[in-house]
Amino acid sequence: MPSRRPDEFLDALRSAHRRGARLLSFCSGAFTLAASGLLDGRHAATHWLYTDEMRRRFPLVKWDASVLYVDDGSGIFTSAGTAAAIDLCLHLVRQDHGAHVANVVARRMVVPPHREGGQAQFVEAPLPIIASDGELSLTLEWALAHLDEDLTVEDLARQANVSARTFARRFKAVVGTTPLQWLLNQRVLTARRLLETTNLSVEHIASHVGFGTATSLRTHFHRSLGTTPLAYRNTFECVS
Repeated sequence: MPSRRPDEFLDALRSAHRRGARLLSFCSGAFTLAASGLLDGRHAATHWLYTDEMRRRFPLVKWDASVLYVDDGSGIFTSAGTAAAIDLCLHLVRQDHGAHVANVVARRMVVPPHREGGQAQFVEAPLPIIASDGELSLTLEWALAHLDEDLTVEDLARQANVSARTFARRFKAVVGTTPLQWLLNQRVLTARRLLETTNLSVEHIASHVGFGTATSLRTHFHRSLGTTPLAYRNTFECVS
């Protein structure tokens, strides 16, 4: 038999939603839900790799690349990648059958029993490639080598041989954020890599990446990723 045409499939999704059926999308499955129009005006999650494309194709949807899954109470659920899809399924089991049953299922699957939907996706944020501005690229490389120092916009501008105002304006135009926000992001990213690949203490890592104290690192780490440095290390540590 011939397969159903895409428009018929989307009509079936809309009809199911009107009947009160739950609709779930995992990872790139959000493309289909978005194409149906059911996500218009709603918050929705997808894998961070697809967020830019989603925003381009479906601008009426409030895409959130920083969460594991979204349950907005509408009966429509969206999640990020494979692990986040499991988290969403366990969330539904917990809603329907209680925490005990969800924990039993999680133990059978050997996965964490409960991760909140608002927990951050751990998105890799590499240094932007700035081929069009060699001086700025050299300045960013210098900054990465001096993250342990108390860097200011003036310090960066001095390396680029321009005024602080000119540097800040050029930086925002090329990189898309402010110099200080970029520094903050790079410090968190470097801390993540050290937590994954070394046995250095949180205090040592905080000093190495320029946060100064473990308290400051924990504050910025949680604000950026929604978790603590130690919890992140327990999840992603790959040292022997």
